[in-house]
Amino acid sequence: MKMKVSKNTWISFLLLVVIAAAYRAIPGRPWGFAPQFAMGIFAGSLISNRKLAFVLPLLSLLLSDAFYELLHQLGYTEITGFYSGMLENYLLIGSLTIIGFFVNPDKIKSIAKGCLASPTVFFFASNSLTWMGNGGLQRPKTFSGLLQALIDGIPFYANSLAATFVFSAILFGSYQFIFKKSAKANVA
Repeated sequence: MKMKVSKNTWISFLLLVVIAAAYRAIPGRPWGFAPQFAMGIFAGSLISNRKLAFVLPLLSLLLSDAFYELLHQLGYTEITGFYSGMLENYLLIGSLTIIGFFVNPDKIKSIAKGCLASPTVFFFASNSLTWMGNGGLQRPKTFSGLLQALIDGIPFYANSLAATFVFSAILFGSYQFIFKKSAKANVA
């Protein structure tokens, strides 16, 4: 069941975006353990306005990158918020929302498939693009170089996979709890 966006829903989404952005910028957070993939799946599966579904994870990513950049400019971190490859990263993360279009928010098995697909697609696409663009550890342009670039990304993949399941459980679980609670209130 797709959601219509009411005033309360807008406020909830804005809070979600701000909280997710702040969480992503926490110092010492494991690399790749962030809520944006789960937000894309959640938004794609529940928001009837497809444009808004894409905005949710991207706005959160942009806010956290701006926060990283501010911390970098103030000398609190060596991590820059704005970086080369940023556009490709945003396109990849935004495209993961499409996976959510195929997720049934009422079926745990469907959500789990989305949680597996999203970080897996991102892992292969981002590591392949990094390898092709001479980023990362600049592996040679051979098949073994590509495999090594994929191996380099495994720790990020493991964290992304875990984060997507954890944050999806929180998002979809909260939605089911709130939806069922309001549905019961409307019946009574």
